[in-house]
Amino acid sequence: MAKGKDTKPHIGIFGKRNIGKSSLINCLTGQDIAIVSNSPGTTTDPVKKSLEIKGIGPVVLIDTAGIDDVGDLGNQRIKKTIEAINLIDLAILVISGNTLDAFEMDLMERFYKKEIPYIIVHNKSDEIALLYSFKTETEAKTHAPVLAFSCLSPENLEELVHELRQAIPPTAYQNNSLIGDLVDAGDTVVLVTPIDDEAPEGRLILPQVQLIRDILDNDAVAVVLKERELDAHIRQMQPEPKLVITDSQVFLKVDGSVPSHIPMTSFSIVLARQKGNFQHYLSGTPHLGNLRDGDKILLLESCSHQVSCDDIGRVKIPRWIDQYCGKKLEYKVVSGLDQIPGRITDYAIVIQCGGCVITRRQLQNRLQPAIDAGVPVTNYGMAIAWVQGIFPRAVLPFVHQQTTTNHYL
Repeated sequence: MAKGKDTKPHIGIFGKRNIGKSSLINCLTGQDIAIVSNSPGTTTDPVKKSLEIKGIGPVVLIDTAGIDDVGDLGNQRIKKTIEAINLIDLAILVISGNTLDAFEMDLMERFYKKEIPYIIVHNKSDEIALLYSFKTETEAKTHAPVLAFSCLSPENLEELVHELRQAIPPTAYQNNSLIGDLVDAGDTVVLVTPIDDEAPEGRLILPQVQLIRDILDNDAVAVVLKERELDAHIRQMQPEPKLVITDSQVFLKVDGSVPSHIPMTSFSIVLARQKGNFQHYLSGTPHLGNLRDGDKILLLESCSHQVSCDDIGRVKIPRWIDQYCGKKLEYKVVSGLDQIPGRITDYAIVIQCGGCVITRRQLQNRLQPAIDAGVPVTNYGMAIAWVQGIFPRAVLPFVHQQTTTNHYL
Protein backbone atom coordinates (compact mmCIF):
# COMPACT_ATOMS: atom_id res chain seq x y z
CA MET A 1 0.00 0.00 0.00
CA ALA A 2 1.45 3.34 -1.03
CA LYS A 3 1.26 5.32 2.18
CA GLY A 4 1.84 8.85 3.28
CA LYS A 5 1.99 10.44 -0.17
CA ASP A 6 -0.93 12.84 -0.17
CA THR A 7 -2.13 15.59 2.13
CA LYS A 8 -5.72 15.70 0.84
CA PRO A 9 -8.52 14.46 3.16
CA HIS A 10 -8.43 10.67 3.50
CA ILE A 11 -11.68 8.69 3.60
CA GLY A 12 -11.55 4.99 4.53
CA ILE A 13 -14.24 2.50 3.52
CA PHE A 14 -14.68 -0.39 5.95
CA GLY A 15 -16.95 -3.38 6.35
CA LYS A 16 -17.24 -7.11 5.86
CA ARG A 17 -16.32 -9.00 2.72
CA ASN A 18 -18.70 -8.78 -0.20
CA ILE A 19 -20.66 -5.95 1.43
CA GLY A 20 -20.15 -3.58 -1.50
CA LYS A 21 -17.21 -1.42 -0.43
CA SER A 22 -15.57 -1.40 -3.86
CA SER A 23 -18.95 -0.84 -5.54
CA LEU A 24 -19.45 2.18 -3.29
CA ILE A 25 -16.15 3.64 -4.47
CA ASN A 26 -17.29 3.23 -8.06
CA CYS A 27 -20.57 4.98 -7.25
CA LEU A 28 -18.82 7.90 -5.54
CA THR A 29 -16.43 8.43 -8.43
CA GLY A 30 -18.72 7.56 -11.31
CA GLN A 31 -15.95 5.30 -12.63
CA ASP A 32 -15.12 1.60 -12.53
CA ILE A 33 -11.87 2.11 -10.66
CA ALA A 34 -12.32 -0.61 -8.02
CA ILE A 35 -12.59 -4.29 -8.87
CA VAL A 36 -16.04 -5.64 -8.07
CA SER A 37 -16.77 -9.35 -7.69
CA ASN A 38 -19.34 -11.59 -6.01
CA SER A 39 -16.48 -13.59 -4.55
CA PRO A 40 -15.64 -12.57 -0.96
CA GLY A 41 -12.12 -11.24 -0.43
CA THR A 42 -11.62 -9.57 -3.82
CA THR A 43 -10.00 -6.58 -2.12
CA THR A 44 -6.87 -7.76 -0.34
CA ASP A 45 -4.50 -5.06 0.94
CA PRO A 46 -5.92 -1.54 1.45
CA VAL A 47 -5.66 0.46 -1.76
CA LYS A 48 -5.49 4.26 -1.94
CA LYS A 49 -7.22 6.06 -4.80
CA SER A 50 -6.69 9.78 -5.26
CA LEU A 51 -9.71 11.33 -6.94
CA GLU A 52 -12.31 14.07 -6.83
CA ILE A 53 -15.83 13.62 -5.53
CA LYS A 54 -18.37 16.06 -6.87
CA GLY A 55 -19.48 18.35 -4.09
CA ILE A 56 -16.51 17.48 -1.89
CA GLY A 57 -13.40 18.02 -3.99
CA PRO A 58 -10.04 16.20 -4.08
CA VAL A 59 -9.83 13.33 -1.60
CA VAL A 60 -8.04 10.04 -1.12
CA LEU A 61 -10.32 7.01 -0.79
CA ILE A 62 -8.92 3.95 0.95
CA ASP A 63 -10.57 0.67 -0.05
CA THR A 64 -9.94 -1.89 2.69
CA ALA A 65 -10.17 -5.66 2.92
CA GLY A 66 -13.13 -7.26 4.69
CA ILE A 67 -12.96 -7.03 8.45
CA ASP A 68 -14.34 -10.58 8.68
CA ASP A 69 -11.64 -12.20 6.55
CA VAL A 70 -10.52 -15.70 7.59
CA GLY A 71 -7.37 -17.82 7.75
CA ASP A 72 -3.76 -16.79 8.27
CA LEU A 73 -3.75 -14.62 5.16
CA GLY A 74 -7.10 -13.16 6.14
CA ASN A 75 -5.74 -12.21 9.55
CA GLN A 76 -2.90 -10.36 7.85
CA ARG A 77 -5.42 -8.51 5.69
CA ILE A 78 -7.47 -7.58 8.75
CA LYS A 79 -4.33 -6.22 10.39
CA LYS A 80 -3.72 -4.01 7.34
CA THR A 81 -7.32 -2.83 7.45
CA ILE A 82 -6.99 -1.86 11.12
CA GLU A 83 -3.72 -0.05 10.40
CA ALA A 84 -5.49 2.00 7.72
CA ILE A 85 -7.52 3.68 10.46
CA ASN A 86 -4.38 5.65 11.34
CA LEU A 87 -4.41 7.22 7.87
CA ILE A 88 -7.94 8.59 7.63
CA ASP A 89 -9.89 11.73 8.47
CA LEU A 90 -13.31 10.12 7.95
CA ALA A 91 -14.63 6.55 7.85
CA ILE A 92 -17.53 4.99 5.95
CA LEU A 93 -18.81 1.82 7.60
CA VAL A 94 -20.73 -0.29 5.09
CA ILE A 95 -23.34 -2.70 6.45
CA SER A 96 -26.46 -4.48 5.20
CA GLY A 97 -29.44 -6.48 6.49
CA ASN A 98 -30.15 -4.17 9.45
CA THR A 99 -27.42 -5.79 11.49
CA LEU A 100 -24.40 -4.64 13.46
CA ASP A 101 -22.34 -7.45 14.90
CA ALA A 102 -19.03 -7.75 16.72
CA PHE A 103 -17.00 -6.92 13.60
CA GLU A 104 -18.70 -3.58 13.07
CA MET A 105 -18.82 -2.80 16.80
CA ASP A 106 -15.07 -3.31 17.02
CA LEU A 107 -14.50 -0.93 14.10
CA MET A 108 -16.73 1.73 15.63
CA GLU A 109 -14.90 1.44 18.93
CA ARG A 110 -11.60 1.99 17.11
CA PHE A 111 -13.03 5.03 15.29
CA TYR A 112 -14.18 6.40 18.62
CA LYS A 113 -10.79 5.95 20.29
CA LYS A 114 -9.04 7.67 17.38
CA GLU A 115 -11.66 10.45 17.36
CA ILE A 116 -12.46 9.70 13.72
CA PRO A 117 -15.95 10.71 12.56
CA TYR A 118 -17.84 8.13 10.53
CA ILE A 119 -21.08 7.52 8.72
CA ILE A 120 -22.90 4.21 8.33
CA VAL A 121 -24.07 3.22 4.86
CA HIS A 122 -26.75 0.50 4.79
CA ASN A 123 -25.92 -0.95 1.36
CA LYS A 124 -28.02 -3.36 -0.69
CA SER A 125 -31.16 -1.61 0.53
CA ASP A 126 -32.80 -2.70 -2.74
CA GLU A 127 -32.63 -6.27 -1.40
CA ILE A 128 -33.34 -5.65 2.29
CA ALA A 129 -34.74 -2.22 3.12
CA LEU A 130 -33.31 -0.18 5.97
CA LEU A 131 -35.76 -0.43 8.85
CA TYR A 132 -36.72 2.86 10.48
CA SER A 133 -36.41 1.29 13.93
CA PHE A 134 -32.87 0.05 13.19
CA LYS A 135 -31.89 3.44 11.79
CA THR A 136 -33.12 5.46 14.76
CA GLU A 137 -31.77 3.02 17.35
CA THR A 138 -28.35 2.88 15.68
CA GLU A 139 -28.09 6.65 15.28
CA ALA A 140 -29.00 7.13 18.94
CA LYS A 141 -26.40 4.60 20.02
CA THR A 142 -23.54 5.64 17.73
CA HIS A 143 -24.28 9.33 17.10
CA ALA A 144 -23.44 8.59 13.46
CA PRO A 145 -25.85 9.06 10.54
CA VAL A 146 -27.25 5.87 8.99
CA LEU A 147 -28.11 6.12 5.31
CA ALA A 148 -29.99 3.66 3.12
CA PHE A 149 -28.16 3.06 -0.16
CA SER A 150 -27.97 0.74 -3.13
CA CYS A 151 -24.90 0.62 -5.34
CA LEU A 152 -27.04 -0.99 -8.04
CA SER A 153 -29.48 1.93 -7.98
CA PRO A 154 -27.73 4.89 -6.33
CA GLU A 155 -30.68 7.25 -6.53
CA ASN A 156 -29.74 9.07 -3.32
CA LEU A 157 -26.06 9.53 -4.17
CA GLU A 158 -26.37 13.28 -3.59
CA GLU A 159 -27.65 12.60 -0.09
CA LEU A 160 -24.62 10.37 0.58
CA VAL A 161 -22.25 13.05 -0.69
CA HIS A 162 -23.99 15.59 1.53
CA GLU A 163 -23.52 13.36 4.58
CA LEU A 164 -19.85 12.95 3.73
CA ARG A 165 -19.40 16.67 3.33
CA GLN A 166 -21.06 17.26 6.70
CA ALA A 167 -18.98 14.61 8.45
CA ILE A 168 -15.49 15.49 7.20
CA PRO A 169 -13.85 17.51 10.00
CA PRO A 170 -12.74 21.03 9.05
CA THR A 171 -9.18 20.17 10.10
CA ALA A 172 -8.97 17.77 7.15
CA TYR A 173 -9.18 20.76 4.81
CA GLN A 174 -7.53 23.44 6.86
CA ASN A 175 -4.02 24.28 5.75
CA ASN A 176 -3.06 26.81 8.40
CA SER A 177 -0.58 29.36 7.16
CA LEU A 178 2.96 28.25 7.89
CA ILE A 179 4.27 31.67 8.91
CA GLY A 180 1.33 34.01 8.38
CA ASP A 181 1.38 35.03 12.04
CA LEU A 182 5.08 35.92 11.84
CA VAL A 183 5.15 38.20 8.80
CA ASP A 184 3.18 41.15 7.48
CA ALA A 185 2.53 42.30 3.93
CA GLY A 186 5.73 43.59 2.36
CA ASP A 187 8.07 41.78 4.77
CA THR A 188 11.02 39.88 3.33
CA VAL A 189 11.67 36.24 4.22
CA VAL A 190 14.98 34.66 3.28
CA LEU A 191 14.93 30.95 2.42
CA VAL A 192 18.31 29.21 2.52
CA THR A 193 18.16 26.16 0.24
CA PRO A 194 21.33 24.10 -0.20
CA ILE A 195 21.67 22.29 -3.52
CA ASP A 196 23.47 19.06 -2.60
CA ASP A 197 23.26 15.35 -3.40
CA GLU A 198 19.88 15.09 -1.67
CA ALA A 199 18.29 17.93 -3.63
CA PRO A 200 15.98 16.54 -6.35
CA GLU A 201 17.17 17.08 -9.91
CA GLY A 202 15.75 20.24 -11.43
CA ARG A 203 13.35 21.16 -8.63
CA LEU A 204 13.02 22.21 -5.00
CA ILE A 205 11.91 19.92 -2.20
CA LEU A 206 8.29 20.16 -1.07
CA PRO A 207 8.81 22.19 2.16
CA GLN A 208 10.69 24.86 0.20
CA VAL A 209 7.88 25.09 -2.36
CA GLN A 210 5.26 25.22 0.41
CA LEU A 211 7.08 28.09 2.15
CA ILE A 212 7.45 30.10 -1.06
CA ARG A 213 3.71 29.78 -1.70
CA ASP A 214 2.86 30.66 1.90
CA ILE A 215 5.05 33.76 1.79
CA LEU A 216 3.37 34.92 -1.41
CA ASP A 217 -0.09 34.16 0.00
CA ASN A 218 0.72 36.54 2.85
CA ASP A 219 1.82 39.28 0.42
CA ALA A 220 5.40 39.06 1.64
CA VAL A 221 8.59 38.76 -0.41
CA ALA A 222 10.57 35.52 -0.72
CA VAL A 223 14.31 35.67 -1.32
CA VAL A 224 15.71 32.23 -2.14
CA LEU A 225 19.45 31.59 -2.11
CA LYS A 226 22.07 28.98 -1.34
CA GLU A 227 24.03 29.09 1.89
CA ARG A 228 27.23 30.25 0.19
CA GLU A 229 25.47 33.38 -1.12
CA LEU A 230 24.00 34.24 2.28
CA ASP A 231 26.92 36.33 3.63
CA ALA A 232 27.03 38.52 0.53
CA HIS A 233 23.34 39.39 0.77
CA ILE A 234 22.14 39.29 4.36
CA ARG A 235 23.99 42.32 5.72
CA GLN A 236 23.20 44.56 2.78
CA MET A 237 19.51 43.76 2.53
CA GLN A 238 17.32 46.79 3.09
CA PRO A 239 15.00 46.50 4.80
CA GLU A 240 16.33 43.61 6.86
CA PRO A 241 14.55 40.29 6.46
CA LYS A 242 11.75 39.69 8.94
CA LEU A 243 12.67 36.01 9.16
CA VAL A 244 15.30 33.59 7.87
CA ILE A 245 14.33 29.94 7.26
CA THR A 246 17.03 27.45 6.45
CA ASP A 247 17.52 23.81 5.67
CA SER A 248 18.48 22.26 9.00
CA GLN A 249 21.63 20.75 7.51
CA VAL A 250 23.31 24.19 7.33
CA PHE A 251 22.03 25.50 10.66
CA LEU A 252 25.46 26.43 12.02
CA LYS A 253 26.49 28.26 8.84
CA VAL A 254 23.27 30.26 8.79
CA ASP A 255 23.37 30.93 12.53
CA GLY A 256 26.82 32.49 12.09
CA SER A 257 25.78 34.55 9.08
CA VAL A 258 22.48 35.94 10.30
CA PRO A 259 22.67 38.72 12.94
CA SER A 260 21.26 37.53 16.25
CA HIS A 261 18.43 40.07 16.28
CA ILE A 262 16.94 38.59 13.09
CA PRO A 263 14.70 35.57 13.83
CA MET A 264 15.92 32.29 12.33
CA THR A 265 14.47 28.80 12.15
CA SER A 266 14.31 25.82 9.76
CA PHE A 267 11.88 24.34 7.25
CA SER A 268 11.48 21.26 9.44
CA ILE A 269 10.63 23.27 12.55
CA VAL A 270 8.10 25.35 10.63
CA LEU A 271 6.38 22.14 9.54
CA ALA A 272 6.58 20.75 13.08
CA ARG A 273 4.48 23.61 14.31
CA GLN A 274 1.91 23.34 11.52
CA LYS A 275 1.49 19.57 11.82
CA GLY A 276 1.00 19.58 15.57
CA ASN A 277 2.77 17.85 18.48
CA PHE A 278 4.88 21.00 18.85
CA GLN A 279 4.61 21.13 22.63
CA HIS A 280 5.72 17.52 22.86
CA TYR A 281 8.67 18.31 20.58
CA LEU A 282 9.67 21.22 22.81
CA SER A 283 9.61 19.10 25.94
CA GLY A 284 11.05 15.99 24.28
CA THR A 285 14.07 17.49 22.52
CA PRO A 286 16.14 18.13 25.69
CA HIS A 287 16.14 14.37 26.36
CA LEU A 288 18.86 14.15 23.72
CA GLY A 289 21.10 15.30 26.54
CA ASN A 290 20.15 12.30 28.69
CA LEU A 291 21.07 9.48 26.29
CA ARG A 292 23.11 6.56 27.62
CA ASP A 293 25.21 3.83 26.08
CA GLY A 294 23.04 1.22 24.37
CA ASP A 295 20.01 3.48 23.92
CA LYS A 296 17.95 2.98 20.77
CA ILE A 297 16.85 5.98 18.74
CA LEU A 298 13.94 5.75 16.29
CA LEU A 299 13.96 8.05 13.27
CA LEU A 300 10.63 8.34 11.44
CA GLU A 301 11.02 9.38 7.83
CA SER A 302 7.52 9.90 6.46
CA CYS A 303 8.49 9.85 2.81
CA SER A 304 10.28 7.15 0.84
CA HIS A 305 13.18 8.40 -1.25
CA GLN A 306 16.39 7.21 -2.81
CA VAL A 307 18.98 7.18 -0.06
CA SER A 308 22.13 9.20 -0.69
CA CYS A 309 25.53 8.57 0.82
CA ASP A 310 25.06 11.55 3.16
CA ASP A 311 21.35 11.10 3.91
CA ILE A 312 19.96 13.46 6.56
CA GLY A 313 18.05 10.86 8.58
CA ARG A 314 20.28 7.83 8.12
CA VAL A 315 23.72 9.44 8.18
CA LYS A 316 23.91 13.07 9.25
CA ILE A 317 21.59 13.13 12.26
CA PRO A 318 23.09 9.96 13.80
CA ARG A 319 26.58 11.37 13.22
CA TRP A 320 25.72 14.70 14.84
CA ILE A 321 24.07 13.01 17.83
CA ASP A 322 27.07 10.70 18.29
CA GLN A 323 29.41 13.69 18.21
CA TYR A 324 27.23 15.56 20.68
CA CYS A 325 26.78 12.91 23.37
CA GLY A 326 29.75 10.57 22.83
CA LYS A 327 27.67 7.47 23.55
CA LYS A 328 27.33 4.14 21.78
CA LEU A 329 23.83 4.39 20.38
CA GLU A 330 21.68 2.28 18.08
CA TYR A 331 19.59 3.88 15.33
CA LYS A 332 16.54 2.57 13.51
CA VAL A 333 15.05 4.41 10.52
CA VAL A 334 11.47 3.63 9.43
CA SER A 335 10.28 5.06 6.11
CA GLY A 336 6.76 5.99 5.06
CA LEU A 337 4.17 4.84 7.57
CA ASP A 338 5.56 1.31 7.88
CA GLN A 339 5.21 -0.70 11.06
CA ILE A 340 7.59 0.29 13.85
CA PRO A 341 9.72 -2.71 14.83
CA GLY A 342 9.51 -3.91 18.42
CA ARG A 343 7.81 -2.00 21.21
CA ILE A 344 7.76 1.76 21.23
CA THR A 345 9.19 1.64 24.75
CA ASP A 346 12.31 -0.01 23.33
CA TYR A 347 13.37 3.45 22.16
CA ALA A 348 14.88 6.23 24.26
CA ILE A 349 13.62 8.95 21.93
CA VAL A 350 11.68 9.26 18.66
CA ILE A 351 12.79 11.75 16.01
CA GLN A 352 10.16 12.59 13.37
CA CYS A 353 10.85 14.32 10.05
CA GLY A 354 8.85 17.40 9.05
CA GLY A 355 6.07 15.24 7.61
CA CYS A 356 5.51 17.39 4.53
CA VAL A 357 3.92 14.55 2.52
CA ILE A 358 1.47 13.25 5.14
CA THR A 359 -1.61 14.71 6.77
CA ARG A 360 -1.68 16.30 10.20
CA ARG A 361 -3.79 13.41 11.54
CA GLN A 362 -1.40 10.81 10.11
CA LEU A 363 1.58 12.47 11.76
CA GLN A 364 -0.19 12.79 15.08
CA ASN A 365 -1.34 9.17 14.97
CA ARG A 366 2.23 8.18 14.14
CA LEU A 367 3.59 9.81 17.28
CA GLN A 368 0.72 9.17 19.68
CA PRO A 369 1.89 5.70 20.82
CA ALA A 370 5.22 7.18 21.89
CA ILE A 371 3.54 10.10 23.62
CA ASP A 372 1.11 7.78 25.42
CA ALA A 373 4.01 5.58 26.55
CA GLY A 374 6.01 8.54 27.84
CA VAL A 375 8.74 8.18 25.21
CA PRO A 376 10.20 11.63 24.32
CA VAL A 377 9.57 12.83 20.77
CA THR A 378 11.32 15.47 18.72
CA ASN A 379 11.70 16.61 15.15
CA TYR A 380 14.59 16.50 12.66
CA GLY A 381 15.19 20.25 12.73
CA MET A 382 14.77 20.60 16.47
CA ALA A 383 17.09 17.66 17.16
CA ILE A 384 19.76 19.13 14.88
CA ALA A 385 19.40 22.55 16.51
CA TRP A 386 19.78 20.98 19.96
CA VAL A 387 22.95 19.02 19.30
CA GLN A 388 24.47 22.01 17.49
CA GLY A 389 23.74 24.31 20.41
CA ILE A 390 21.29 26.69 18.73
CA PHE A 391 17.96 25.23 19.89
CA PRO A 392 16.74 28.33 21.79
CA ARG A 393 17.26 30.54 18.76
CA ALA A 394 15.74 28.06 16.31
CA VAL A 395 12.46 27.76 18.22
CA LEU A 396 12.29 31.32 19.54
CA PRO A 397 9.98 32.67 16.78
CA PHE A 398 7.33 30.11 17.69
CA VAL A 399 7.84 30.08 21.45
CA HIS A 400 7.41 33.86 21.38
CA GLN A 401 4.17 33.44 19.45
CA GLN A 402 2.91 30.94 22.01
CA THR A 403 3.54 33.25 24.94
CA THR A 404 2.02 36.28 23.22
CA THR A 405 -0.97 34.79 21.38
CA ASN A 406 -1.47 31.39 23.06
CA HIS A 407 -2.29 30.21 19.52
CA TYR A 408 -0.42 26.93 19.57
CA LEU A 409 -0.70 25.88 23.19
